[in-house]
Amino acid sequence: MNKERKLLSAERERLILQALADGVQTITELSDSLHVSEATVRRDLQSLEDQGKAQRVHGGAIQVRFPKIEPVFNEKASFHAAEKKGIAELALELIDDNDVIYLDGGSTIQALAYRLGARKNLTVVTNSMKAAAELMETGHRLILIGGEFRALSQTLVGPMTAKILESLHIGKAFLGTIGFTVEQGISTTDPNEAFTKEMVMKRAEKVILLMDSSKIGNPSLAVSGHIEDIDIIVTDNNIPDAVVRQLKKKNINVIGKSKQTKEQP
Repeated sequence: MNKERKLLSAERERLILQALADGVQTITELSDSLHVSEATVRRDLQSLEDQGKAQRVHGGAIQVRFPKIEPVFNEKASFHAAEKKGIAELALELIDDNDVIYLDGGSTIQALAYRLGARKNLTVVTNSMKAAAELMETGHRLILIGGEFRALSQTLVGPMTAKILESLHIGKAFLGTIGFTVEQGISTTDPNEAFTKEMVMKRAEKVILLMDSSKIGNPSLAVSGHIEDIDIIVTDNNIPDAVVRQLKKKNINVIGKSKQTKEQP
């Protein structure tokens, strides 16, 4: 770094992004490495956040990464397995006997489907072939929404799902996501999947997002609906306090849980 002249804002932002590539950085660390005041760092981080390149957290910032490649379902299930188990257990507490619910695709939603035997007389609407396989021998009523089969997520998606979804009234919709930002909400790698998620959000009384904290600040290709469409987020206790505060300002209830076990359902 050239200390003989004052760095321009664009240069500072580039150096900040390089530092964030190694993980979360505190404002003090960035101030020391750039030889500028903490106030200057805060202004630069605000600029980077406005550009969607960084997300401020309590006392520092993290880089916003764009997940270009979606893992296959079984691979996704192995990521953050303990957190997903805890999230599913908390989500189950939001379901009452006789509820009409929607189950999205994804490994966290699958962990919830695995636990629905603890409830009675549910009507379960789903686009997930994995969830349907889990529930077909239970006493719950099961409705598949149809659509184009997406092998990567084992779901039925796209415009053909609209006709059935438009005819249904869903009480509680449980959604998963590939990416998430406080500004835009949920996003996925596939526009057809994003379409179906958005349709579900329009038909549900309550939208409940299940996601581990690794998704936060990582937008994906296709945005589904709006952040205001989400009522509750169930996550783990690694979610930054600053993000929780931002979500509460948007009237989103955040439910978290400590890691308890590494077992996977």
